[in-house]
Amino acid sequence: MMKEITYAQAINDAMCEEMIRDETVFFMGEDIAEYCGAFGVSRGMLEKFGKDRIMNTPISEQAFVGAGIGAAMVGMRPIVELMFSDFMCVCFDELVNEAPKMRFMFGGKVKVPMVMRTPSGGGTGAAAQHSQSLEACLAHFPGLKVVIPSTPYDAKGLLKTAIRDDNPVMFLEQKTLYRTKGMVPEEEYTIPLGVADVKRSGTDCSIITYGRMVQMSLEAAQRLMEEGINVEVVDIRSLVPLDHKTIIESVRKTRHVLIVHEAVQFGGFGGEIAGQIADSEAFYYLDAPIRRLGALSCPIPFNPNLEKAVFPTVEKIVAQVKSLL
Repeated sequence: MMKEITYAQAINDAMCEEMIRDETVFFMGEDIAEYCGAFGVSRGMLEKFGKDRIMNTPISEQAFVGAGIGAAMVGMRPIVELMFSDFMCVCFDELVNEAPKMRFMFGGKVKVPMVMRTPSGGGTGAAAQHSQSLEACLAHFPGLKVVIPSTPYDAKGLLKTAIRDDNPVMFLEQKTLYRTKGMVPEEEYTIPLGVADVKRSGTDCSIITYGRMVQMSLEAAQRLMEEGINVEVVDIRSLVPLDHKTIIESVRKTRHVLIVHEAVQFGGFGGEIAGQIADSEAFYYLDAPIRRLGALSCPIPFNPNLEKAVFPTVEKIVAQVKSLL
């Protein structure tokens, strides 16, 4: 049986089901209890689980992220919410210099099974300090897993897997996706990390993407199909671990590739994907150079027209694919 729910509800369902399944799972963050979080994702959870497991924190990211790491090291499975992903800069030492390294430095004698959930990206008029996409920076630190789901189905299945993982996982939720809807199984399911999903099969060009750019890429693919151009859309879903095999197989098949992400193009994760393609046998199948499309190298404007101009759009994706062919 399937049901249609929002991306936000899928995340809520995943957290609730895991908290029922495992009493060591608890949830902490700024305004997540009575206020239900900045985007209403934790609605109803305080009533279900009480203040011992749904815990408001002070406005001190260093303190509560550090507390989450400590709790994970002694046997708990905390889900920690940052109100905006930009705020990871406040607790960067805890996030990348402590959590990912503890298991290695202690010779495997401790685990850090912590999930850091946080809204990421722009599209909501939240301006320069609340609209960034910082996943490429996070992916650079060994020991930290990085996940960005694009649909309610993926969000629920990947979050359940992340909560059960014995390593720290950054779970980035692009905020314009929260109200999008999709079909989700009513029965139990999980999705493994590090497995990409071909959202649309095609023969002429591969769009490698993730997050809210998946929907834009699918719309662009539909427009291009009307002109006889058949585009494949690969949703990597998980940046770390990365499904190298699916990317390479897609590029070998279509011989053209466009990498699309919401993050700033310069220094973005698209460069890593391009590098992996160039280092593989797929490079010899390419009929055109690898192309990237990301945001402009600019702080995200508050003005909605300027904000839209900074990010990739369906029109920009269509134009890039045509230029490749």
